[in-house]
Order: sequence, then C-alpha cells, then structure tokens
Amino acid sequence: MKFSLIAALVVVLAIGCESGSLVKRDIPAEIETLKKYFQDAIETVKSHELISQAQGYLEEGKTQITPLTDKIQEHAEKIQEQMKPFVSDIEKQVRPMADNLQAQLMPLVDKMQAQFKPLADDLQAQMEQLFQTVVDQTKALLPPQ
Repeated sequence: MKFSLIAALVVVLAIGCESGSLVKRDIPAEIETLKKYFQDAIETVKSHELISQAQGYLEEGKTQITPLTDKIQEHAEKIQEQMKPFVSDIEKQVRPMADNLQAQLMPLVDKMQAQFKPLADDLQAQMEQLFQTVVDQTKALLPPQ
C-alpha cells in the first residue's frame, strides 16, 4: 500500500514537473495576454469615466442654461406684448394707403390685361397654325401606306 502510494506520488510529481516545464515556456505569452487584458480593462474603465464625466458636464450646463432660457422667453413675451400696440397702430396707418394703392392699380391692371388678351389670343392662334403646318408637312414627307 505504501509502495503504491509512493509510486502514485512519483507519477504525479513526474507529470507535474513535465507540465510545469510546459507552463514555464508559455508564461511570457500568458503574461502578455494578461497584460493586454488589463490594459484593455483600464481603457474601458477610463472611457466610461470620461463618458460619465461628460454627461455630468452636460447635465450641469443644462441646469445652468434652463433658467436663462426661461428668462429670455419671458423677456421675449414682454417685448411682444409691448410691441402689439405699435404694430396695431402701424397697421391702421398702412391699411388705408394699401387699399388706396390697390384701388389705383386695379384699373391699370385691368386695362393692361384687356390690351394683352387679344395679343395672347393671336399668338396662340399663330402657334396652333404653325404647329398644324409642321404636322401637315411631316405627313407629306412620310411614304404612303
């Protein structure tokens, strides 16, 4: 029994020594792999820290800007309310002038339209006649069927 136990111990030690020598040869490669793994992990943590820091800055900026935008909105509404009477007065002054100008221009526009209508109709008739002439001459050039 002791002999088999010693034999088993020798076999285990032999296997362990053999595998130990194999491990010794691969240690630098494994160290490089672990080193790269930890460097990647550190970079990932740093990037997450930078992202969270940037998000913090954005939130802080947003909280600082929100009251300013509210104040600007309030001032814009006040200015709009103050400008309403001025705009209304200007509109009241300009409306009669615009109506008067339209009243003066409408007869001129109607007169011009009356003068151009016969010209436009004549041009349309001439174009239709030209088109018909081109069609007739094209048909004359085609071989008989």
